Amino acid sequence: KQESTAQNTPPASPPLSPAPSPTPSPPSQHPRDDGDPQALWIFGYGSLVWRPDFAYSDSRVGFVRGYSRRFWQGDTFHRGSDKMPGRVVTLLEDHEGCTWGVAYQVRGEQVSKALKYLNVREAVLGGYDTKEVTFYPQDTPDQPLKALAYVATPQNPGYLGPAPEEAIATQILACRGFSGHNLEYLLRLADFMQLCGPQAQDEHLAAIVDAVGTMLPCFCPTEQALALV
Repeated sequence: KQESTAQNTPPASPPLSPAPSPTPSPPSQHPRDDGDPQALWIFGYGSLVWRPDFAYSDSRVGFVRGYSRRFWQGDTFHRGSDKMPGRVVTLLEDHEGCTWGVAYQVRGEQVSKALKYLNVREAVLGGYDTKEVTFYPQDTPDQPLKALAYVATPQNPGYLGPAPEEAIATQILACRGFSGHNLEYLLRLADFMQLCGPQAQDEHLAAIVDAVGTMLPCFCPTEQALALV
Protein backbone atom coordinates (compact mmCIF):
# COMPACT_ATOMS: atom_id res chain seq x y z
CA LYS A 1 0.00 0.00 0.00
CA GLN A 2 0.87 3.63 -0.31
CA GLU A 3 1.89 5.99 2.46
CA SER A 4 2.68 9.56 3.42
CA THR A 5 5.97 11.09 4.42
CA ALA A 6 4.84 11.98 7.95
CA GLN A 7 6.20 10.37 11.13
CA ASN A 8 5.27 6.83 12.10
CA THR A 9 3.20 7.80 15.16
CA PRO A 10 -0.31 8.84 14.10
CA PRO A 11 -0.92 12.50 14.95
CA ALA A 12 -3.91 13.84 16.80
CA SER A 13 -5.23 15.09 13.45
CA PRO A 14 -4.35 13.68 10.03
CA PRO A 15 -1.88 15.73 7.94
CA LEU A 16 -4.24 16.50 5.09
CA SER A 17 -2.67 17.31 1.76
CA PRO A 18 -3.24 20.85 0.49
CA ALA A 19 -3.47 19.56 -3.04
CA PRO A 20 -6.99 19.37 -4.52
CA SER A 21 -8.48 15.89 -4.69
CA PRO A 22 -11.71 14.33 -5.90
CA THR A 23 -14.57 14.49 -3.43
CA PRO A 24 -14.80 11.24 -1.41
CA SER A 25 -17.76 9.00 -2.11
CA PRO A 26 -20.86 9.69 -0.03
CA PRO A 27 -20.59 8.06 3.40
CA SER A 28 -23.58 5.84 2.68
CA GLN A 29 -21.51 3.98 0.10
CA HIS A 30 -18.95 2.90 2.70
CA PRO A 31 -19.38 0.04 5.18
CA ARG A 32 -20.45 1.41 8.55
CA ASP A 33 -20.10 -0.02 12.03
CA ASP A 34 -23.50 -1.54 12.87
CA GLY A 35 -23.00 -0.55 16.51
CA ASP A 36 -22.37 3.08 15.56
CA PRO A 37 -23.79 4.44 12.27
CA GLN A 38 -21.30 7.31 12.47
CA ALA A 39 -18.30 4.95 12.58
CA LEU A 40 -16.29 3.39 9.77
CA TRP A 41 -13.58 0.71 9.83
CA ILE A 42 -10.63 1.00 7.42
CA PHE A 43 -8.44 -2.05 6.78
CA GLY A 44 -4.72 -1.54 6.19
CA TYR A 45 -2.43 -4.31 4.97
CA GLY A 46 0.58 -2.36 3.65
CA SER A 47 2.10 0.85 4.98
CA LEU A 48 -1.10 1.62 6.89
CA VAL A 49 -0.18 -1.06 9.44
CA TRP A 50 2.69 1.09 10.75
CA ARG A 51 1.88 4.56 9.40
CA PRO A 52 -1.83 5.37 9.18
CA ASP A 53 -1.30 9.14 9.56
CA PHE A 54 -4.95 9.89 10.24
CA ALA A 55 -6.80 10.26 13.54
CA TYR A 56 -8.75 7.17 14.67
CA SER A 57 -10.71 6.02 17.71
CA ASP A 58 -9.75 2.33 17.84
CA SER A 59 -7.51 -0.15 16.06
CA ARG A 60 -7.43 -3.94 15.94
CA VAL A 61 -5.01 -6.46 14.49
CA GLY A 62 -6.66 -9.20 12.46
CA PHE A 63 -7.18 -10.62 9.00
CA VAL A 64 -9.42 -10.82 5.96
CA ARG A 65 -10.18 -14.07 4.17
CA GLY A 66 -10.41 -14.57 0.41
CA TYR A 67 -7.42 -12.36 -0.43
CA SER A 68 -3.66 -12.77 -0.69
CA ARG A 69 -1.16 -9.91 -0.43
CA ARG A 70 1.11 -9.39 -3.44
CA PHE A 71 3.89 -6.93 -4.34
CA TRP A 72 2.30 -6.33 -7.72
CA GLN A 73 1.61 -2.59 -7.62
CA GLY A 74 4.11 -0.07 -8.95
CA ASP A 75 4.87 3.06 -6.93
CA THR A 76 6.36 6.12 -8.60
CA PHE A 77 5.99 8.50 -5.66
CA HIS A 78 6.43 7.10 -2.14
CA ARG A 79 8.85 4.20 -2.77
CA GLY A 80 10.02 4.77 -6.34
CA SER A 81 10.16 7.19 -9.26
CA ASP A 82 8.83 7.46 -12.78
CA LYS A 83 12.03 5.94 -14.13
CA MET A 84 12.36 3.31 -11.39
CA PRO A 85 8.96 2.34 -9.91
CA GLY A 86 9.07 0.67 -6.53
CA ARG A 87 7.02 -2.38 -5.57
CA VAL A 88 4.20 -2.10 -3.01
CA VAL A 89 1.38 -4.43 -2.08
CA THR A 90 -2.17 -4.92 -3.21
CA LEU A 91 -4.79 -7.60 -2.57
CA LEU A 92 -5.39 -10.47 -4.97
CA GLU A 93 -8.68 -12.32 -4.80
CA ASP A 94 -7.89 -15.85 -3.63
CA HIS A 95 -10.58 -18.05 -2.09
CA GLU A 96 -7.93 -19.85 0.00
CA GLY A 97 -6.05 -16.67 0.90
CA CYS A 98 -5.77 -14.89 4.24
CA THR A 99 -4.19 -11.45 4.71
CA TRP A 100 -3.25 -9.98 8.07
CA GLY A 101 -3.35 -6.28 8.81
CA VAL A 102 -4.85 -3.60 11.03
CA ALA A 103 -8.38 -2.21 11.03
CA TYR A 104 -8.83 1.39 12.22
CA GLN A 105 -12.13 2.76 13.45
CA VAL A 106 -12.88 6.37 12.57
CA ARG A 107 -15.90 8.12 14.06
CA GLY A 108 -17.77 11.37 13.62
CA GLU A 109 -15.61 14.11 12.11
CA GLN A 110 -12.72 11.65 11.80
CA VAL A 111 -14.55 9.85 8.97
CA SER A 112 -14.58 12.64 6.39
CA LYS A 113 -11.04 13.75 7.28
CA ALA A 114 -9.65 10.22 7.01
CA LEU A 115 -11.40 9.56 3.70
CA LYS A 116 -10.20 12.86 2.24
CA TYR A 117 -6.63 12.13 3.30
CA LEU A 118 -6.68 8.52 2.09
CA ASN A 119 -8.23 9.53 -1.21
CA VAL A 120 -5.06 11.51 -1.95
CA ARG A 121 -2.64 8.97 -0.48
CA GLU A 122 -4.21 5.83 -1.92
CA ALA A 123 -6.32 6.80 -4.93
CA VAL A 124 -4.73 9.93 -6.42
CA LEU A 125 -1.08 9.07 -5.73
CA GLY A 126 -1.41 5.29 -5.55
CA GLY A 127 -4.03 4.27 -8.10
CA TYR A 128 -6.05 2.25 -5.59
CA ASP A 129 -9.82 1.66 -5.63
CA THR A 130 -12.01 0.98 -2.59
CA LYS A 131 -13.53 -2.37 -1.75
CA GLU A 132 -15.62 -3.68 1.13
CA VAL A 133 -14.05 -6.58 3.02
CA THR A 134 -14.92 -8.65 6.08
CA PHE A 135 -12.34 -8.19 8.81
CA TYR A 136 -11.82 -10.73 11.60
CA PRO A 137 -10.19 -9.26 14.74
CA GLN A 138 -7.41 -11.41 16.17
CA ASP A 139 -8.92 -11.36 19.66
CA THR A 140 -12.56 -11.85 18.60
CA PRO A 141 -12.64 -13.63 15.22
CA ASP A 142 -16.23 -14.69 15.88
CA GLN A 143 -17.25 -11.02 15.69
CA PRO A 144 -16.26 -9.93 12.17
CA LEU A 145 -16.51 -6.33 10.99
CA LYS A 146 -17.21 -4.75 7.63
CA ALA A 147 -14.29 -2.57 6.58
CA LEU A 148 -13.12 -0.41 3.71
CA ALA A 149 -9.92 -1.52 1.95
CA TYR A 150 -7.87 0.13 -0.79
CA VAL A 151 -7.02 -2.32 -3.58
CA ALA A 152 -4.99 -1.78 -6.75
CA THR A 153 -6.47 -3.64 -9.70
CA PRO A 154 -4.86 -4.50 -13.07
CA GLN A 155 -6.86 -1.67 -14.64
CA ASN A 156 -4.77 1.10 -13.04
CA PRO A 157 -1.71 2.41 -14.94
CA GLY A 158 0.71 1.67 -12.09
CA TYR A 159 -0.08 -2.02 -11.92
CA LEU A 160 3.02 -4.18 -12.54
CA GLY A 161 1.60 -7.64 -11.98
CA PRO A 162 3.38 -10.87 -11.08
CA ALA A 163 7.12 -11.47 -11.30
CA PRO A 164 9.59 -13.95 -9.75
CA GLU A 165 10.40 -13.17 -6.12
CA GLU A 166 14.05 -12.61 -7.07
CA ALA A 167 13.07 -10.00 -9.66
CA ILE A 168 10.79 -8.24 -7.18
CA ALA A 169 13.58 -8.27 -4.58
CA THR A 170 16.03 -6.73 -7.06
CA GLN A 171 13.54 -3.98 -7.89
CA ILE A 172 12.91 -3.27 -4.21
CA LEU A 173 16.64 -2.99 -3.52
CA ALA A 174 17.06 -0.49 -6.35
CA CYS A 175 14.20 1.90 -5.61
CA ARG A 176 13.63 4.90 -3.39
CA GLY A 177 10.87 7.52 -3.23
CA PHE A 178 9.69 10.49 -1.20
CA SER A 179 8.80 8.28 1.79
CA GLY A 180 12.13 6.46 1.80
CA HIS A 181 13.72 3.33 0.41
CA ASN A 182 11.57 0.51 -0.92
CA LEU A 183 13.54 -1.88 1.31
CA GLU A 184 12.25 -0.12 4.42
CA TYR A 185 8.68 -0.73 3.25
CA LEU A 186 9.37 -4.45 2.84
CA LEU A 187 11.10 -4.86 6.20
CA ARG A 188 8.51 -2.91 8.17
CA LEU A 189 5.79 -5.11 6.72
CA ALA A 190 7.79 -8.23 7.58
CA ASP A 191 8.28 -6.95 11.16
CA PHE A 192 4.53 -6.45 11.52
CA MET A 193 3.85 -10.02 10.43
CA GLN A 194 6.26 -11.35 13.05
CA LEU A 195 4.39 -9.44 15.74
CA CYS A 196 1.14 -11.12 14.69
CA GLY A 197 2.48 -14.52 15.69
CA PRO A 198 3.10 -17.86 13.99
CA GLN A 199 -0.48 -18.13 12.74
CA ALA A 200 0.08 -15.15 10.44
CA GLN A 201 1.58 -16.63 7.29
CA ASP A 202 2.54 -14.84 4.08
CA GLU A 203 4.69 -17.05 1.86
CA HIS A 204 4.99 -14.42 -0.87
CA LEU A 205 6.32 -11.81 1.56
CA ALA A 206 8.66 -14.31 3.22
CA ALA A 207 10.09 -15.40 -0.14
CA ILE A 208 10.88 -11.80 -1.10
CA VAL A 209 12.52 -11.14 2.27
CA ASP A 210 14.65 -14.27 1.81
CA ALA A 211 15.64 -13.17 -1.69
CA VAL A 212 16.60 -9.72 -0.42
CA GLY A 213 18.66 -11.27 2.36
CA THR A 214 20.59 -13.29 -0.19
CA MET A 215 21.19 -10.37 -2.54
CA LEU A 216 21.84 -7.54 -0.08
CA PRO A 217 25.50 -8.31 0.74
CA CYS A 218 26.34 -8.31 -2.96
CA PHE A 219 24.14 -5.34 -3.75
CA CYS A 220 25.89 -2.85 -1.46
CA PRO A 221 28.36 -2.74 1.44
CA THR A 222 27.05 -3.43 4.93
CA GLU A 223 27.20 0.24 5.97
CA GLN A 224 25.14 1.26 2.97
CA ALA A 225 22.66 -1.56 3.55
CA LEU A 226 22.07 -0.42 7.14
CA ALA A 227 21.59 3.16 5.96
CA LEU A 228 18.72 2.04 3.73
CA VAL A 229 16.62 1.06 6.73
